[in-house]
Amino acid sequence: MIREHKYPRHIALALAQILMAAGHFLFAMAWPGTMYMGTFLVGLGYGTHWAIVPAAVSELFGVKHFGAMYNFLTVANPTGSLIFSGLIASSFYDYEAEKQAQRHQSSASSSPQFLQGMGLLADGPLKCEGAVCFFVSSLIMSAFCVVGAGLSLVIVHRTKRVYSHLYRSVR
Repeated sequence: MIREHKYPRHIALALAQILMAAGHFLFAMAWPGTMYMGTFLVGLGYGTHWAIVPAAVSELFGVKHFGAMYNFLTVANPTGSLIFSGLIASSFYDYEAEKQAQRHQSSASSSPQFLQGMGLLADGPLKCEGAVCFFVSSLIMSAFCVVGAGLSLVIVHRTKRVYSHLYRSVR
């Protein structure tokens, strides 16, 4: 793709981001069997991303400070995990768990007294059940993957001349 058509590696990155967006969308929809396909698509996109990004960075910025740039790339993964898992997904999970707990408490007040006495309706840590727990956070992840694909295509447009000069055929 690079040598024949003079397109940058960011085309493959955009495709990987689209695969990841589709996988996260499948997670959000929670249709039967979509967990397997979503996991496959997100894993394929993630693996493609880690295989292509170091080469793309070295082509765009050179190899003089490649070690520092690669270390910066490796810090992006835990930073993204902190933001998306630690802040976004956990906040939406807690919100949905509180809504479910309030519904259970309102139904518990009208339930027979012997269920409460047996401890079947006892208070405990908040727990969310169902596909609604991660619906919004999966849609947010999917949207960010689409934005990433768009930004990769912007880089493709801006660097097409650079790649055509870099990989022009020598006769």
